[in-house]
Parts: sequence; C-alpha cells; structure tokens
Amino acid sequence: MRARLSDIAQQAEVSEATVSRVLNDRPGVAPETRQAVLTALDVLGYERPARLRKRSAGLVGLVVPELDNPIFPAFAQTIESTLAQSGFTPVLCTQTPGGVTEDEYVEMLLDRQVSGIVFVSGLHADTAANHDRYRALIGRPLPIVMINGFAPGIAAPFVSCDDREATELAVAHLVALGHRRIGLITGPDRFVPVQRRVAGYKAAMRRLVELDEAELEPLAELSLFGVEDGEAAAARLLDRGVTGIVCGSDLMALGAIRAARQRGLSVPADLSVVGYDDSPLMAFTDPPLTTMRQPVVAMSVAAVRALVDEINGHGAPHSEYLFRPELVVRGSTAVAPADAARPGPVPTPQRPAPPALAVPA
Repeated sequence: MRARLSDIAQQAEVSEATVSRVLNDRPGVAPETRQAVLTALDVLGYERPARLRKRSAGLVGLVVPELDNPIFPAFAQTIESTLAQSGFTPVLCTQTPGGVTEDEYVEMLLDRQVSGIVFVSGLHADTAANHDRYRALIGRPLPIVMINGFAPGIAAPFVSCDDREATELAVAHLVALGHRRIGLITGPDRFVPVQRRVAGYKAAMRRLVELDEAELEPLAELSLFGVEDGEAAAARLLDRGVTGIVCGSDLMALGAIRAARQRGLSVPADLSVVGYDDSPLMAFTDPPLTTMRQPVVAMSVAAVRALVDEINGHGAPHSEYLFRPELVVRGSTAVAPADAARPGPVPTPQRPAPPALAVPA
C-alpha cells in the first residue's frame, strides 16, 4: 500500500499524507488538490474507494448530427465534461447519413429513462421539420435544451451563436481589406442559422458595399456544409469575379481554398476566405484559416446549466440565449488585389445557379 501511496503522490505532485487524507475522505484538503489525487488514481489504473465514487444523478442524452465536422466533437466533449461535473452520465447519440435518425435516438433514450436531452443542430433548426416532436417531449414532461437553431412555440431553453452578427463581422473584415466582390457560401436555406447568416451578409453588403438585392443574388451560393460542396460553390463564385468569400463552415472554407488552388490562384493573395466555427486544427491549415469562432465552451456550459436547472425543477427561462462570435484573423485573408478595390458591376452567371441540395430530415 505504501508503494501505491508513493506512486499516487508522485503522479498528483502532493505528499503521501495528503493522498491518505483524500483516500480516507478526511477534511482539510483543497478541492483542486482532492481532484488531482482522484485524477492520479484514474491515470494509474487504481480503483477509487467506494466512498469516493460519485453516484450518477442520472443519464442525459446528447444528440449531435455527425462527428465528421470537427465542431460537433468539440461541442460533445465540452457538454459531456460539464454534465459529468454536475453528476450526470452523458449518453452520446451520433447521426450518420442513412443511419439512426434523431427520432429513433430519442426513443432509445426514453427507454433508458434519461433525465433530459441536449440537441445540437437538430431538427429544431430545420424550419421544414415538424416540431411537435419536441412539444411531446416537454409534455411528458422531459427537460430538453437546444443548441444552434431556434423554433418558436417550444417551451425550452435555446442556446445559439449569433449567426447574423457573425457574417456581418466577416463581411466588414473583408471590406476593411479593400474587397468589394464578396461572395457567401452556406447551407440550405430552410435552416434557421443559414437564414440568419444570409440576412447578415446581405445587410452588411448593402450597408458597406452599397449593392442592391439584384446584385447580391448571384453572390450567394447555398449548398451542403462539406469540403466538396464548398469547393463546387466557390468555383461558381470565382467565375463571377469574387475576391473574398465568407463561408458557413470551416469545412466549406477549406473547399473554397482548394477550388482557388486548382485554378492556380493564391490564398490570400488572389482570394481571401473566411470560415465559420474555428473548429480544432483550423490554426494549422495551409494557410491558417481566418474564421468566426463559436464560443463552444460558454455555449455548452450555458446549455448544461439550463438543462440541470430544468431537471432540478428550477425552470430555466424558455428563450434563446445568443452568444457573440469572435473574428479570428489568420493567414487566409489579406488586402484585396489592386483591381478589386474599384467597385464595378457584379458578373451575372451564365446559367441559373443550381437549386439548394436537400438534406434528409
């Protein structure tokens, strides 16, 4: 036992006496020191004494659309950690194309008698979806919280990044660099965050570049959120002479950079690209991506606190909490090419833009 105490003390960087006090659940140990000792136990593979095992306050479902886009694992990790700190055991449900649907996951979670559910970018964000599914959950009653996407008439807390402000800030950044022909690439327009981004883009372009609706129409491309979709949309915008592109996701932005390079263009010398999310590794792309950062930690903590309040019967406000995005300037944006500073007519496409691709609900 003494050798084990020594190992634990060395791992936690505390004295053996402190380890003994923690293992025997005695007072006089700072919370952070106690946590360091417990973490050392876990790292070294020792089982915690029964008296130190936190009893789960219940299961909480976490439904995310996918894990291919790195922003969703970022949300999942933070939400799961915050739930665990509140004593709840998270149950992660990840959707894949053609796989288990959101409704099927909900049924499985109900079978496991979860205490609540957090939905990230779920069907609540889809204006074409039937939102009675959420009203039915609330009526059980089952506490729920929705992240990114607002649906009126649902008595639940919503947590969102301010998508409209995000695109306005992105456009203002490019205009400050001298860009005038600025395109937008984002997702299908039936989603609330997409509608807000389009509205912010058009408002900023009307205010800062003085383009009217007819001139803006060919500059907005709606597609899916993947790399390939961003690449195809960027190719169409490059045909129309844009020198800057604001994207609805970091993956789309990477696709836009690829489209530019396939034409022999340099990013950012010939084309500036702004992403959205600041998902992990975007600081290490080539070039490092300028992007609008979602405050993932703050949003996740707010969502979990609202859910825990609902579970405990305290009744969190049934409204939308909007979090301010942050412009993170890196290497994918620069001063516009010399000929881009002179405002001119926006080239119109030779054929109508293809219709927005549908995402199965």
